[in-house]
Amino acid sequence: MSVRNGDQYLAGLLDTREVWCSGERVADVTTHPLLGRTARSIARLYDLQCAPDARDVLTYVSPDSDDRCSLAYSQPRSAEDVARRGRMFYRWSQESLGFFGRSPDYPNTLLTGFAMAAPFFAQNGPDYAKRLTAYYEWCRTHDVCLTHSLVDPQVNRARGQSEQRDLGVALSIVGENAAGLIVSGARMLATLAPFADELLVFPSPSRARPTDAERYAFAFAIPLATPGLRIICRPSLDAAGPVADHPLSSRYEEMDAVIVCNEVLVPWERVFLKGNVELCNRASRDTSAFVHGIHQSTVKSLVKAETVLGVATLLADAIGRTELSAYQQMLAEIVDAVVTLRAYLRTAEVDAVRDAYGFYAPNPEVMFTARNYFPKIYPRLIEILQLVGSSGLMAIPDEADLNRPELAADIDRYFQSANLMGHERVRLFRLAWDLCGSAFAGRQVLYERFFAGDPQGLNAARFGAFDQQSIAARVRAFLAR
Repeated sequence: MSVRNGDQYLAGLLDTREVWCSGERVADVTTHPLLGRTARSIARLYDLQCAPDARDVLTYVSPDSDDRCSLAYSQPRSAEDVARRGRMFYRWSQESLGFFGRSPDYPNTLLTGFAMAAPFFAQNGPDYAKRLTAYYEWCRTHDVCLTHSLVDPQVNRARGQSEQRDLGVALSIVGENAAGLIVSGARMLATLAPFADELLVFPSPSRARPTDAERYAFAFAIPLATPGLRIICRPSLDAAGPVADHPLSSRYEEMDAVIVCNEVLVPWERVFLKGNVELCNRASRDTSAFVHGIHQSTVKSLVKAETVLGVATLLADAIGRTELSAYQQMLAEIVDAVVTLRAYLRTAEVDAVRDAYGFYAPNPEVMFTARNYFPKIYPRLIEILQLVGSSGLMAIPDEADLNRPELAADIDRYFQSANLMGHERVRLFRLAWDLCGSAFAGRQVLYERFFAGDPQGLNAARFGAFDQQSIAARVRAFLAR
């Protein structure tokens, strides 16, 4: 099977999955008023990879056949392979202006990273590695759309899983039989879950399991239409109104969800780790999976920063602020963020390293720095956009007003800008509002803050892992002169 197109992707969502949104069980995510537009936006990504002018950027020839596969499933064997996959990430992310944080290439890349480290999983037993490899090959062949869920529900973060008051809240193994594992409990945060085919459940890279937590130590994959699996969505940020009123949230509301399992059977062929706390705690450190994932997310961050720069520039041009020094200083901050992200990516790709399993990964030191950089800078980029647009962001009519003939003259006159007619300015400012002032905008900031995990924990880990001693020794030697 070759890569899927948009219609094939949408057809794959017409199954028995149990999705709940605002008190309603969703019968069809592809047509639901709060979910359907996002499904169709994802379908456009699948259409793009079938377009003749994009095929060589987004796909590659399967190593097992003449079929085309998504480059997200490619296994890099050189620095150029890493860079080629980066170009694929960039092309796909451009379609959403960087606002699909969990586009399918992200979890697909994670799975590929784990599959490249199959010997690691073999430490749990040879069958586990064989299952993982077979599952990866199946996903690659069928162009599967994945999402993942890595984190336990927030109950008491001061306690480990085995110390919680209710030991059954976090997803755990409650039994097994000849067919597979039986799991119950919940996992978060399954962004894109209503729109994905399969769910990856892997250990969190940012939260270790205590040594007595064998029942919580596992890695597996299941279809989102598995009996007993329930997807509980947060309220949708798609207002279901005209696209021009909410140009981002009407297209890219990727949806966050909690996964609840009630005695869900996970077939053995889909179980990749079981009962080994040490391996679960080492899965992110001893494989390159999350480094590959950070590569994709950093490309997404670059495209998002470029979008903020583009919108901020158009806003400033529209109201004459590009000529004012204070706003030039702020716009320069966005330029610096864009160039910094480009530099991270260029360096990580050119200085790609060969990992313990013989495959190439973007330079981990650079990728970890990029991962920690964007959550700090993105809120500032959005603040700059708010400052550039200022009060004009709160005085914008909507599409219904633009469509009223009796208002047309007033809107074109009283909402005009230095270089735009009134109706043109309104549409630009509606885009800016969706980017920096709407509920969708607030979710984007929160998402970027915590996308990779707890920022304080990540920074502490970054400090602890970096080789500081050689630099400290140089300073000590200087002091001893």
